[in-house]
Amino acid sequence: MASAAAIRAGEYLRQVPRPRDPNGWATKGAANDFVTRCDAEAEAIIAESLLAAEPGSQVLGEELSPNVERRGLVWIVDPIDGTTNFVHGFPHYAVSIAAEVEGVLEAGVVLAVETTQLYRGWRGGGAWLNERRLTVSTIAEPAHALIGTGFPFKHSEPLAQYQAQFARVAMATSGIRRAGSAALDLTWVAGGVFDGFWESTLAPWDMAAGLLLIREAGGVVTDFDGREIGATAGPVVAGNPAIHRWLLTALNDRSPD
Repeated sequence: MASAAAIRAGEYLRQVPRPRDPNGWATKGAANDFVTRCDAEAEAIIAESLLAAEPGSQVLGEELSPNVERRGLVWIVDPIDGTTNFVHGFPHYAVSIAAEVEGVLEAGVVLAVETTQLYRGWRGGGAWLNERRLTVSTIAEPAHALIGTGFPFKHSEPLAQYQAQFARVAMATSGIRRAGSAALDLTWVAGGVFDGFWESTLAPWDMAAGLLLIREAGGVVTDFDGREIGATAGPVVAGNPAIHRWLLTALNDRSPD
């Protein structure tokens, strides 16, 4: 049902006229964190589909219901992960939906809207891209690794720490990429495109589906202290087991064991 809801929202986003005029963009907290009527409409489409299929469940959505009490079955929804990309016509944005039951992530779906690639997984059932099972990469040497990241664009305070982290990672790896959709970045870790990923602050709807997909693909996701995380706001470090271990040491400016 989450897949069907994501597909329905993706169909809407592909056909709706994009609000090209910045006068049609609202901001959320930070002056460069945009939201549009399309975000709200896509979330309404998703919520309608999910609540019809599972009456009594709840939707924790970025735009319409960000503060629901999380008990029972909760759908954690980002209707457009990568709104800035969406409004500029940069074809890298996603619909992300996760199912959480009593605080435990049970399933996740991420739809790459422009390519229609559907990433899905469930606890104990693996992670999949369409019909292909996903596994994290086997690259263990940082010099061979491609790392994804997200800039701390909402607040300036973490920027100095991030810049130092960026320099350490950039000098030790084959490259860093920042494409602007954490949900898709995390699916790329699950599928072995990225060997690792980090971002200083993500919201629950940014990461929920991606966390499950990475773990089901054999990867590791923690905070900067190496503690396993759930779908809560905060830092994220992800990767295959070897690169995740290395990335933790690099981000914290520690020498590897």
